[in-house]
Amino acid sequence: MVSMAMKGPILLKEKQVKILLLLKNTQQPWHITTLASASGTTYVHTHNFLKTCASLGIASIEKHGKIKEIKLTEKGALLADTLATVYATITPPPKTPEQKPEEKKEEKK
Repeated sequence: MVSMAMKGPILLKEKQVKILLLLKNTQQPWHITTLASASGTTYVHTHNFLKTCASLGIASIEKHGKIKEIKLTEKGALLADTLATVYATITPPPKTPEQKPEEKKEEKK
């Protein structure tokens, strides 16, 4: 399902999916600030979403002094993988440039 403006799918909330997909990358430590910046959301929105994820067992929030490091749990990693598959399925493929009329004629020969 695609929004009226064709900006993207409306079935899933794009910002929340972005946050979960970013957390799949375990090569770097994720903090609320870096997740908010990378996903294009506000700190407050990201913090509230992550609190919900933690209460559902999707993410863990580990405090290191003043900094909170965010990681997906096993359940969260499975959910993120599933969301990546679903999101890829419902996102329209990129448009390819059409062939020029001369090229079409040559192909018919």
